[in-house]
Amino acid sequence: MFPSFLPSQVRLLQQPESIDLARRIERRAIATPIHSGAIATSFVRQGESNRPILLLHGFDSSVLEFRRLIPLLAAQHETWAVDLLGFGFSDRLQGIVYNPETIKSHLYCFWKTSIDKPIILVGASMGGATAIDFTLTYPQAVKQLVLINSVGFSGDFPLGQFLFFPLDYLAVEFWRQRKLQALNLGVSLGNLTPFEIDAIRCALLHTEMPGWSEAMVSFTKSGGYGEIANKIAKVDKPTTILWGDKDETLGVDDAIKFKNAIAHSQLIWLKNCGHVPQVEQPEIIANYISMENPC
Repeated sequence: MFPSFLPSQVRLLQQPESIDLARRIERRAIATPIHSGAIATSFVRQGESNRPILLLHGFDSSVLEFRRLIPLLAAQHETWAVDLLGFGFSDRLQGIVYNPETIKSHLYCFWKTSIDKPIILVGASMGGATAIDFTLTYPQAVKQLVLINSVGFSGDFPLGQFLFFPLDYLAVEFWRQRKLQALNLGVSLGNLTPFEIDAIRCALLHTEMPGWSEAMVSFTKSGGYGEIANKIAKVDKPTTILWGDKDETLGVDDAIKFKNAIAHSQLIWLKNCGHVPQVEQPEIIANYISMENPC
């Protein structure tokens, strides 16, 4: 059985790892200072250890992004993944402004309520920028940082704040339609593997949640993490930078910028890997995350 709060399209998932993780998604009411009502926050927890790991997904994504990685980590570690405020299957309450500050505040409240001990914080793509922002604000919560093809030096939305209705909603819907078109064409033409079809369905599922468009517009118009680049050099936690050498989304130059900016860091190049190593090469990613005191 799937959780009742997931969209009905969850039944279209076919890959075992996708189905298994979707069935494990839970919700917890998290009280925060950003809204009078508790926010039903979706997350996955699997495994046991004294070194908890928290995984943060990328832009317009969900915990399903880690469907291949979580089982590998959970074999040895207490592993968490959470849907950030305004994303995934977490509730989107009216009256909330979705921006890096509210995301960080909500994430801290989730950490404090659910984990409340130093974590290995893993951020992929936009989740990397979120992880950096969180680490700098709440250093007591983070023991070690892992950045996977991270946003920070690029990948923000500098023009988002200049989008006005109806262009803002049209831009968001265009983003969703690109994924839908890829899925529909792939199914009708038969040029996608079952794995690829399932991956697109995972990437689309959360877009069926109530308030998805409004939250996406709100976050995009905030400009995203455009201000984080000037703060990256302040990170003083041991940091592992994992970067696919075939990343066509952010390119590869930012990997070297991260390495040069963060004092206690190591850069690991992932050969023949694109922007989503946690899906493309989960075994390798799990091994590097599991390394104790890598720097």
